[in-house]
Amino acid sequence: MRKKILIFSIAYYPFCGGAEVAVKENTDRMKDFQFDMITLRFDKKLHKFERIGNINVYRIGFCGKNVDMSDLNRFPLKINKYLFPFLAYLKARKLHKKNKYDIVWAIMANYSGFGALFFKIFHKKVKYLLTLQEGDPLDYYRKRIGVLFLFFKKIFTKADSVQVISKYLGDYARDMGFKGKPILVPNGVNIKHFSSEYKEEDLRALKKEKDDIFIITTSRLEKKNAIDDVIKAFEFLPKNIKFLILGVGSDEKKLRELAKEKKVDERILFLGHVDHKIIPKYLKISDIFIRPSLSEGFGCSFVEAMAVGIPVIATPVGGIVDFLFDPDKNPNKKPTGIFCNVNNPANIADKINKLLKNPSLVKEITENAKELVIKKYDWDIMAKDMEKVFKNFK
Repeated sequence: MRKKILIFSIAYYPFCGGAEVAVKENTDRMKDFQFDMITLRFDKKLHKFERIGNINVYRIGFCGKNVDMSDLNRFPLKINKYLFPFLAYLKARKLHKKNKYDIVWAIMANYSGFGALFFKIFHKKVKYLLTLQEGDPLDYYRKRIGVLFLFFKKIFTKADSVQVISKYLGDYARDMGFKGKPILVPNGVNIKHFSSEYKEEDLRALKKEKDDIFIITTSRLEKKNAIDDVIKAFEFLPKNIKFLILGVGSDEKKLRELAKEKKVDERILFLGHVDHKIIPKYLKISDIFIRPSLSEGFGCSFVEAMAVGIPVIATPVGGIVDFLFDPDKNPNKKPTGIFCNVNNPANIADKINKLLKNPSLVKEITENAKELVIKKYDWDIMAKDMEKVFKNFK
């Protein structure tokens, strides 16, 4: 009989980031399991139930009209997250009576983790898998939880198994009290999709002139992704260099104001939320990918850019150091990218200029990076490893 797995996830398609992409890419390839999911509805256009890929998706909570990702962290929709653990537990209990789940699977140790924890407390025989995809600074979670911190730790201590996407998050799981050995299964990339070609009209649509250089990021517009540092770096860069920003978030207004203040707003292109399916088009017409993160659990966006074949500039934080090797910082490894300093716009500008002036370095980095991604981070490989995680539950 197929194992039945119930997923707890705050958000799911069409509201997706790296964690949600990972769930879909893995479950689409895992046909020997039945996957159900409880997630928040948010938007009235979304059905309370639908099948997406290989998952039966059940949506709960109240919703608004014409919602985008930036609305999810604003009042009143933000209240949904606080209600999720309780509403999700009630929905899970009802579904369990019908489906008799073998495993509950929490996507991140947030409100989803609390939902799965509540279920585990009252259904001890059902195995509980916690997946850590956290990208925000880990101190952020400790401060935010406050007096509930000891209860928050139970999300880790009650887990039968913890799967992490980076060594950094494996250390986090142990620090939070998980006694077992975290299982490392990184996120990946759809190699075929991110190797697709672009058409000339894509260049014209984005008004890329002959001498233009496009720097690109695909990021939530939140403090931890340090997009403000890139905007500040444009004070030190030639006028033919432009910055494509794909993503939305609570810092968008501040970032737009910053671009105007620094008098670089004509070179900063805020493109909003872009469907994950067409992100390769934007990467393909760009020259450098950058995200000078303050923290990072892993970073699907980095390996996607590496799969496309453009050089990556990042900071040596969190899970990034698992796959990005700088020729100066990691002399014993094949270089796959360039590190810049944290919170240092001038250094970001220096690294951009370094790549633009060294085509041979760009060629070496991009070839090595693409080889690494194909060898280690294809979703087909990741899905097989995730299958083993579920099959090993007794």
